[in-house]
Amino acid sequence: MRQFTEYPPLSLYVHFPWCIKKCPYCDFNSHTVRNEIPEQQYLNAVVADLELHAPDIWGRSVGSVFFGGGTPSLMSAAGMEFLMSRIRSIVKLEPNAEITLEANPGAINQDRFSAYQQAGVNRLSIGVQSFNPIHLQALGRIHSSDDAANAVVSARQAGFENFNLDLMHGLPGQTARHACDDINAALELAPSHISYYQLTLEPNTLFAARPPELPGEETLWDIQQQGKQLLADAGYRQYEVSAYARDNRQCQHNLNYWLFGDYLGIGAGAHSKLTFPAHNSIVRHSKRKQPADYMRTADTPDRIQGQRELGLDDTRLEFMMNALRLNDGFQTADFLSRTGEDIDPLKATIDTLETDGLLTRTPFSVAPTDNGLRYLDSVLEKFLPDAADNSYATKETRVIPIINSDHSA
Repeated sequence: MRQFTEYPPLSLYVHFPWCIKKCPYCDFNSHTVRNEIPEQQYLNAVVADLELHAPDIWGRSVGSVFFGGGTPSLMSAAGMEFLMSRIRSIVKLEPNAEITLEANPGAINQDRFSAYQQAGVNRLSIGVQSFNPIHLQALGRIHSSDDAANAVVSARQAGFENFNLDLMHGLPGQTARHACDDINAALELAPSHISYYQLTLEPNTLFAARPPELPGEETLWDIQQQGKQLLADAGYRQYEVSAYARDNRQCQHNLNYWLFGDYLGIGAGAHSKLTFPAHNSIVRHSKRKQPADYMRTADTPDRIQGQRELGLDDTRLEFMMNALRLNDGFQTADFLSRTGEDIDPLKATIDTLETDGLLTRTPFSVAPTDNGLRYLDSVLEKFLPDAADNSYATKETRVIPIINSDHSA
């Protein structure tokens, strides 16, 4: 039986759904700019959406804010100032809240970076993906390697020291040497955090409809292992499947996702997970995806496109899907506080996975081994109902965040 005694930590996610160009691999809720972005109309809708959620989070502190997309760096300086001021008036932001904005090279400049910082943004996630012009073209990116380097210079000049660089690997035609060259180019820019994740062909994308030729399994393994070693040698500790950070620079927003904290999502297509201890319930909901539909309904209950309460099996699986992405795993006390139940029903499964060398545990924690991270999909299958006969022997990690973040930044 589920019984909550406290609220989990809470984050706020704000979705900005427009891009200059839709990338062929992207399955996020993004829409190509056709004419002019209806910025103020959209921001008014976002504020109305947040105001309607105020009773759901009344009195709770917000520890992080993440502006994702789409390309939120298309937002004007005045728009960001307006939005941050309204957020502060509606929610209780913690004094040292991490406030991250996704930015794409080629869609940003130093003046706008400075304005974002003055509005309260204190962390950036810059979508580089690759420094190789051939691979950038294959990915449909609109920027060059010089644009990426210039974006970092502009960010530093604006005062940002805490920033993530997104890098993809397993790209069409990519070799292990190409991937290492990308990492070395990123290291020269000295980010505080690097997201290093494999390209996957997601449904309903151009790449899914017209699949490019990707590297084979042996090359992918070489890319992953050589990249991990390069990053470790440069002082970046892997703390999650695809996230590497310098000391004390882990992404707090994503850590809250991975440790099954609560998050309120506002904006077109945004998702939420909220805990209600008074009802011993966890509720997920999603907003209308089309910007026009969202703006039309943002001040009404109709803005919510889907809603469901998580059952116990859903909660257990989702907790494990997130927490076992982390190299250090989780504290068993967090399982109790975030799911409302003791971990006892899962002990037999954990015993089996420990015997198989896929998990390790202490009286107070559970964590994946190196092999557990490698075969994480199959580890997670063990937590599915009636999954006792599932085998892990042939499957590699391919898990993807279940919510829109900065690609595990």
